[in-house]
Amino acid sequence: MSTEADLSRVKNILNRSSITKDIKDLAEKIVAEERLTPEEGEFLFEKGPLPVLGTLANYVREKKSGNKTYFNRNFHIEPTNVCVFSCSFCSYSRLYKHREDGWELSADDMLDMVKKYDDQPITEVHIVGGVHPKLNLEFFCEVIRRIKAHRPELHIKGFTAVELDYMFRKAKVSVEEGLNILKEAGLQSMPGGGAEIFHPDIRKKICVDKVDAEGWLKIHKAAHRLGMPTNATILYGHIENYFHRIDHMEKLRQLQDKTHGFNAFIPLKFRNKNNDMSYVPESTIVEDLKMYAVARLYLDNFPHIKAYWAMLGRQTTQLTLAYGVDDVDGTIDDTTKIYSMAGAEEQHPRMSTEELVMLIKKAGRIPIERDTVYHELHDYSEMEVSNLS
Repeated sequence: MSTEADLSRVKNILNRSSITKDIKDLAEKIVAEERLTPEEGEFLFEKGPLPVLGTLANYVREKKSGNKTYFNRNFHIEPTNVCVFSCSFCSYSRLYKHREDGWELSADDMLDMVKKYDDQPITEVHIVGGVHPKLNLEFFCEVIRRIKAHRPELHIKGFTAVELDYMFRKAKVSVEEGLNILKEAGLQSMPGGGAEIFHPDIRKKICVDKVDAEGWLKIHKAAHRLGMPTNATILYGHIENYFHRIDHMEKLRQLQDKTHGFNAFIPLKFRNKNNDMSYVPESTIVEDLKMYAVARLYLDNFPHIKAYWAMLGRQTTQLTLAYGVDDVDGTIDDTTKIYSMAGAEEQHPRMSTEELVMLIKKAGRIPIERDTVYHELHDYSEMEVSNLS
């Protein structure tokens, strides 16, 4: 669908008598590319009809990315699920003092995982895991150097701000010094994990003992200043409310205004299996789609909104492509356990290039393989699926 056609849909839906003047006014503001206030963002969550939110989010999405939907060929390395922190929402980590059922990979183990893909056109390795007191800055610099020596063209995206905060404090270096050390070793970008919900009222209930919002933002700001792009996340659908979600996105939007260093925003759905918050029901699909749509409308300075298919499941991910999403992450190859351990739809997350292309095409979008920083590598719109590998 063209942007002009979608604008026509916006105008048609807003002409319906059931649409309130407040919603129409906000829609006109969005079409005019005027920034939403926090109060207006909350209002969209509370009162915005889902079809209207979807139409508006799709309009913004197509102005930014056209009909393209991005994916990459990637795999994960999770060095350990042993962690010094005890986040109540986490189903993945094992406390360091009770680590009998945890895992701890050596540098050799991680290099062996990279070598497994020597004959495959993988472009990114994503390194993230628990905060293990013995896996320090020096250790990870060695790992990164060995990966780069073995496969120089492989992009290394690694370490949440939570991991880095602990790593730098333990090494007694500043954030800037630590990031420089990792960059010189070969780290090229950062994922967005560990953000959860920034507001202290929520953070003290679900992740009180790890880096706070100010520390998370400081690390990402420093990375951007070094020319290191990052992503940002939110963990939604638990004990937060709409105010907390908008407060979270507002902090990200303000930092992006200053640095322009975020590539993508990734809403992460809370999963309630095998953790201390199992009593909290999971969000509905309607609430999921609303989260993605409002994120696309509110984060006007973020180029991409990503749906992590391994967490949402394939069918819901397809639906999000009509609600502002233009990226579905990558092939993954069953190399992450973070969400499967929490009861995600995909217990063994793996998709071939063919499967990703088909998922995107069935949603009426153009599949584009990208690298980590969104350089377009292959356009699969005209290619027969039988020719994919």
